[in-house]
Amino acid sequence: MIDTRPLLFRSTTDFPPVQRGNLEILQVNLGYRCNLSCTHCHVNAGPKRTEEMSWHTAQQVLEVVRKRRPAVLDMTGGAPELNAHFRWLVEQSRAEGVEVIDRCNLTILQEPGQESLADFLAAQGVRVVASLPCYSEQNVDSQRGKGVFEGSIEGLKTLNALGYGRQGSGLILDLVYNPGGAFLPPSQQALEQQYKERLAAEFDIQFNSLLTLANMPISRFGSMLVSKGQFEEYMGLLRSSFNAGNLTGLMCRNTISVDWQGYLYDCDFNQMLNIPLQHRGGGRHLTDLLQADLSGNPVVVADHCFGCTAGQGSSCGGALD
Repeated sequence: MIDTRPLLFRSTTDFPPVQRGNLEILQVNLGYRCNLSCTHCHVNAGPKRTEEMSWHTAQQVLEVVRKRRPAVLDMTGGAPELNAHFRWLVEQSRAEGVEVIDRCNLTILQEPGQESLADFLAAQGVRVVASLPCYSEQNVDSQRGKGVFEGSIEGLKTLNALGYGRQGSGLILDLVYNPGGAFLPPSQQALEQQYKERLAAEFDIQFNSLLTLANMPISRFGSMLVSKGQFEEYMGLLRSSFNAGNLTGLMCRNTISVDWQGYLYDCDFNQMLNIPLQHRGGGRHLTDLLQADLSGNPVVVADHCFGCTAGQGSSCGGALD
């Protein structure tokens, strides 16, 4: 895989300075192992990855949840459900009154050993944020692998049957769209309506909201851009689409990203670029977060940050504008 970091750090970035507010979301990567290998994956996750959060680190995550009281524990990967401590961390965090998000690829619900996963998520009231980059089988399978669309539809039907996405159930099911190439997402509101109409008409599937995310020029997607000679063009698109109005909604203002070893980053993308969080105390591990309040801390920015402010904006919670 081509390293895009030198292309993003050739000189001091002209991206505006960003400062942290209060911690509201603790986003935890439980490991890079996944049952899929998607072309747009900024984590470069896949079945052959072995990095996985240990029991000791999972316990430290819970300590931070209890001490810092974030409103949300956002669990990601890879496929976070493949971590042996995933369900324990869900149960303990829910018992603390924290909202839990599971960033689910849907096909994991049919994996051997995961037959009870959907029932578990529903029983715990976990919010499911599921990747479905298109309502077209051809487009999904081209990004994520042959048969993934069919497996995703099966997963959505399973979740719907438990009440997910159904009005009045209290079980939230959001879908995530990523562009299939070097272009920005379309209007989130308009695309959500298309998704809802097509999925309902063709599969009788319901969901709550669609979240549109821009592809970041890093990891697997960044390597693809470089190999096709499109990296500079895509960065030019992100820069020319800069929307200053999106700065106040950036996820790095209220979110801390934690990797599988417990190290802290300003966002998930900085984690993948190995750009550690910096603060006055100097520490950058979960153990330091137990001692330090990072409010007011400057966020480490670079050229890839233009991906979050381009057009309607992009964050783990979808469009910003």
